[in-house]
This record gives sequence, C-alpha cells and structure tokens, in this order.
Amino acid sequence: MLRLKYLSLLTIIPGIALSQERDSVNRILPIEEVVITGQFQPTTLKNSVYKIKSIDRDYIQKRATTDMATLLNTELGIRFSNDLTLGESDIQLMGMSGQNVKVLIDGVPMVDRGSTKQSLSQVDVNTIQRIEIVEGPVSVMYGTDALAGVINIITQDPQTGTYKLGINARILEESVANEYKPVGNEGRHNAHVGFNYGIKRWNFNWNGSMNNFGGFQGTSTDRSLQWQPKDQWLTSARIGYTNKEKISAWYNINYLNEDLYTPGAVAANYKYVDKNYITNRFTQILQAQLNVKQNLFLNGSFSYQNYKRRTITELFDLNTQTSALTTDQGEQDVSTFNQAFARINGTYNLAQNLGLLAGLEFNYNVGSGERIINNAEIYDFAAFVSAEYKPQSWLLIRPGLRFIHNSIYNAPPAVPSLNAKVIINPSWDLRLGYAMGFRAPSLRELYFTFHDSNHAINGNTNLKAEHNQNFNANINYNTKWSEHSYFSSSLSGFYNHFNNLIDIGQDLETPTISTYLNVGKFKTTGGTFENSLQYKNSKVNLGAAYTGRYNDLFNENRSLGSFFWTTELNGTLTQTFPRLKANINLFYKLNGKRPGYRISGSGDQMEVFESYQKAYSQLDISINKELYRYITLQAGVRNLTNTTNVFNTTTESTSAHATNSSSIPVSYGRSVFFGLLYQINKY
Repeated sequence: MLRLKYLSLLTIIPGIALSQERDSVNRILPIEEVVITGQFQPTTLKNSVYKIKSIDRDYIQKRATTDMATLLNTELGIRFSNDLTLGESDIQLMGMSGQNVKVLIDGVPMVDRGSTKQSLSQVDVNTIQRIEIVEGPVSVMYGTDALAGVINIITQDPQTGTYKLGINARILEESVANEYKPVGNEGRHNAHVGFNYGIKRWNFNWNGSMNNFGGFQGTSTDRSLQWQPKDQWLTSARIGYTNKEKISAWYNINYLNEDLYTPGAVAANYKYVDKNYITNRFTQILQAQLNVKQNLFLNGSFSYQNYKRRTITELFDLNTQTSALTTDQGEQDVSTFNQAFARINGTYNLAQNLGLLAGLEFNYNVGSGERIINNAEIYDFAAFVSAEYKPQSWLLIRPGLRFIHNSIYNAPPAVPSLNAKVIINPSWDLRLGYAMGFRAPSLRELYFTFHDSNHAINGNTNLKAEHNQNFNANINYNTKWSEHSYFSSSLSGFYNHFNNLIDIGQDLETPTISTYLNVGKFKTTGGTFENSLQYKNSKVNLGAAYTGRYNDLFNENRSLGSFFWTTELNGTLTQTFPRLKANINLFYKLNGKRPGYRISGSGDQMEVFESYQKAYSQLDISINKELYRYITLQAGVRNLTNTTNVFNTTTESTSAHATNSSSIPVSYGRSVFFGLLYQINKY
C-alpha cells in the first residue's frame, strides 16, 4: 500500500504501479532521489523508464536566485532568448523552441498568452521544492505542447503532523552590472516570507514575494534603457487534508501582479512616451487522491486560470507639464486568456508485474480583447491509457496511447508511445523510447494581431497542426566506491522529425507584416554526455551536448549542409565544508557557435548565405554559510565572463519582436549578490 508521505507528491500521473523490488541496482546511488513526472507512482531516478533531470531544493538554494532563467541557463540542452521590448524570455530545449515545451505547476499546465513561455518568468522560485525535466515528447501523458519535453515545477508541500510549524524568510540584493542602489530603482531586490502549519489531518501554507528589477541603462542615454524595469508581487496559499491512507486533497490559489515599465526617450519637441505592460495572473488548483483499495487508486486535478495583460501608453509633454493617454492602435489594450483544465485518472495493479493506467483530460482555452479575433476559443478532450509490464526482473516495458478530439483540428486516430528500460547489470542500464507528438496551434498563433511602432504581426487561422516523431536512447553507468564517493555517467541520443512546424515569417501578400506559417519539415538530432563524480565533500558535474537543427533551405545551398550543429559544454563544482557549515559552488556553461543562414532577394533571385551566432559562456559563483542555527548567508558573483550582447548575423528564424541588430541580448553583464535566508521548523 502506498505510504502516506507519497500521497502528497502524486500530482501528475499518480497511483500505484508495479511492486518493484529494491534490488542492488537501486542501492548504487548515494541518495535515491524520488521523481513523479510521467510516473505511475513516485519512483527513483534509477527506476524511471524516462530519462529525467531533477533539480532539487538544495541546488536551487545554492544557485541563490529568484529568477527561473538564471536558475536554468547553465543546464545542458537549455537556451533562453530575450525580448527586451516586452521584457519576456523564451526557452529552447533540445534545439526546439518554447512553443513545444509544456510548463507545469504541480502537474497542471500553465496558461500563456502566446507560444513563448512567459509563464516561466512568473514563477515564485522561493516556493519551489524541485524541478523535473523530461526531454523528448511525452504527449501521451501530457498532450499538446509536449513535443520537445516537459518542465514540471513542483512546489513545496507542507506535511501534515502534530502541531508542525514552519517559517521561512529571505532577502536577496543584486547589482545589475555596475548599477545598484540599496533603496531605489537600480539593481534587483527580492523579499520573501512563507508560513506553514500542520495539525493532525490538516495543513496550511502561505507565501508572499516581491521581485523588483530596476532595469539596465548600459550604453543607452537620457531616459532610455537597454533592459526594462519590472516589478512583481506574488502570493499563494494552500489548504490540504489527509485521512490516513484513504484520501488526500488540497486546494491551491496563486496570484501574480507584474508591471513592466518602458520609459521613452525625450524627443526634439520635448515630449516622450512611456509604456506599462501590466499582467495579472490568477490560478486556482484543486487536487485529490483516493485509495479505493490496495491495488486501485483514483486521482483528479482541476484548475481554472485567468490571465490578463494590459497595455497603457502615455504621452508626456514637458512644455505644458501635462500627460494624456495615446489613441493609436494597440496602445491602450487589454487581452484576457482563460483556461479550464481537468484530469481524472486511475491506476490498477493486475498482477505483481503488470500495472495499468487510464484517464480522461479536458483543456479549454478562450481569449478576448481588442487584438483578438472574435470566437477565439479552442479545446481538447483526450483519453489516455498506458501500462507497465515487467516480464523479467531486468526488463520494464511502457506502451501508451492517447486519443484526442480537438475542436478545430483533426488529431491522429491515436498518439502512441513505447518506452523500455533494460537493466544490463547492477552498474549499467539502457533506456529506449519512441513517441509521436501532436500540437494544435495556440490561440495567439491563430487569432492574435499586434501592430504598433515596434511590432507588426498577424495571427493565421489557416495554420495546420504540428506532428512529430521522436526516437531516443540513453545508457547509464553508476558505481559506488564508498559511503560518500560515487561516479555516474550517461550517454543519450535523440532524433525528432516535425511536419508542419509553426514559425514566424513574412506574410506572402504583405511582406512588411509578419505572421505564423507552417514551414513544412523540420528535424533536430544530437546527443548528450553527462558525468557526475562525488568524492567525500566534493562534487563535480561535467557535460557536453551536440545538437543539430535541420537546414530547410538545404536544396538552395547544399554547401551549408543539411544540419546546423552546435556544441554545448557545462560543469558545476561544489565544495562543502562541514565544520564551517558552508559551501562554495561554481556553475559554468559554454553555448557554442550557432550556425544558420541569411537570405538575400526572393524568388528566382533568392540567395542563401552562411551566417552564425557567436559562441558565448557564463560562469557563476555562489557561497552559502550558516551564520546561526536558522540563518544562512548567500553571496556571489553572476556572469563572471561579463557576457552582454552576442554578435549575430543569422536571419534563419524570425521573431515577432526581431530587429535588424547585429547582436542578441544575453545578459546585462557581471553582477554581485548578497542575501540572508531564514528557515525554522518546529514540531
């Protein structure tokens, strides 16, 4: 029977599966880290049929950041792109853009106003217990947007008990390059307080955070800034109930208010225009788990999300000392996106070596606003089934099928997947996988129009849905030398083939306007090599990735090759000093040269030339020192390489907010940070 402490973790595809013995294979790793994303039940990384990357609370604390991009930017296979106009970042995973990455909070998909994953920048890092990343399509379990993979953000779970009290607080101050004021609008400032209380079967939790980013002027003059200021206020509350091992239920409510401010330069007529992009995100989640009997579990997740983005544009006249709202198109706009989501599934043990999972899922999205075409709604209804079969002690097979009805697009009759895990010996194991993916276009891609002085983009209601085929393989080696010394190594390869990939390009009828287009076939392939060594109080991680993206203009210029290849290297070093109650940490990432192409002319006069984005690297260092029993000092330097803008000549992939600049913003340069963390738990 499932243990009580596991019940609160089962927020994705929970339940019980096979009764897997704790053999010698499991005992190789020093800590059996439990993962839940895509699993029948919580299981160790070693036993998972998927390759899962887990970022735990200890690692998050060592990174000492309140920003998801900073937390993930040194991870292998992950890149971020920045839109300085709208203050948003988008993620790339395994060479694929954020439109194919599913972002989950406790297993529930987060609503986004567009194809970019703005939601990642609107998560309270202080409340995260761990992050689980599955690379490759898991669309059987998670549906659309999961063609490149899943990022599941798992928030802290207050445990029930007898009078358990927990209080945590944090202050973090950070410079923005050489710009900083302790009290003012320069630098980054974070304040957080959290409270949880458990009594018998009930637990309560509340968190509140403030993030202030004062922007970065850099080489800009007057009132203009290179990076725009941003203020965030975040709060969340949770109430949960557990009745022994029979039922577990909880209700979460989250609210975000974000104000992105864009100051304008003073013109020759002594006038300037300021913009504010104000976001309100309101999320409610209800989840429950029922232990029907020893081998049957039912689980449900229900959520309603409201996302509202408001644009305020104001003209200031220094001559008359007056101001007024402007009246141009799109400059006073409110766009609203609502999402209703429900998932119900059950798991059942037919035998000791065979478990089944079946479920239903409903996802409804609707948008409204001046820039959104009327009747902007789309919904999916899906049924999914999967099994875990262990015919031999060394072999685990996981087939799955998802049946989808989309309100606009005809989905395939069934979306299949097949995964297998082979235990070669106590040190070696092999994972093999195949999955088909399907993604219907988002509301923004279909219905959203955006025209102002910096943007000109239209939605396209004639888009086709994306289809994807993925093959992946992963071999792992683990060995333990002593109680505190071990070594692990992992070699992985993948291949993705897309049909009708959606990207942004020029409107064929109006070349001055961008729109969403199907680009036909697109492929990504590559591999990763990751190694981890721990010896007593030292731990080193080293990794390399080699990723290829298909050149869809290969026939026009074969000298460029059919794939553009990019190398990535990363490494972390952690040294712990137990007597000092301190640790020092280094985080490094090299993003290699990213080849592409540049187009000149059109039609018969079109020429394709080689281009590239220059390689760049980033190095962070952090120190954590326990000062008193409950207080920890955090300090360090980010971006020691002082990377800012990266030289770029490629026009291979357009963006709704692209410019003709010869550089791409990566960071605002080297910065220092200092913080205090207070944590106390009493029973």
